[in-house]
Amino acid sequence: MQKQLRANNFIRVPEVQVIGPSGEQLGTMKTYEALKLAQQQDLDLVEVGPNAQPPITKIMDLGRYLYQKERQEKKSGVKKPKDQETKTIRVGFKTGAHDLQVKAKRADEFLGEGHNVKVELTLRGREKGLAEMGRQKLLEFLKLLQHPFITLDQPRRSPYGWVIMVQRDKKVNSK
Repeated sequence: MQKQLRANNFIRVPEVQVIGPSGEQLGTMKTYEALKLAQQQDLDLVEVGPNAQPPITKIMDLGRYLYQKERQEKKSGVKKPKDQETKTIRVGFKTGAHDLQVKAKRADEFLGEGHNVKVELTLRGREKGLAEMGRQKLLEFLKLLQHPFITLDQPRRSPYGWVIMVQRDKKVNSK
């Protein structure tokens, strides 16, 4: 998680300790004076030590700093963590056993990558009258999954069939 930098008018304390653009200590001064000093040099006042008393700020070009930091991360191969996505697997009421195994294998891949998986069982036409059989088929599909998982909720009815959300069980993987 990247920490949020506060710059310029987002610094809300009355006094700050200021470091100049070349690293020299300028001392403690009122925030508006530090902002005026940074603006005279066409630079930004950035809070780098928010927990200190008074907070430590530095006069720098924030855009240039963020650009160089991003380039350095790309160069070193540091990747930002991916957001956890929800992947959807659709299963039909009449889906055959082999097709269910293929879809279960794909769902296992998603779970292995750390994604949530939404399993939808679709019911069409007269199949909607056999909703309870569709629910059983959905539960049978979950038994085909190899990765340990937890269900985020109970199977619930949707206008087109049944839906359930599953997530990799992190407790089993950490042991």
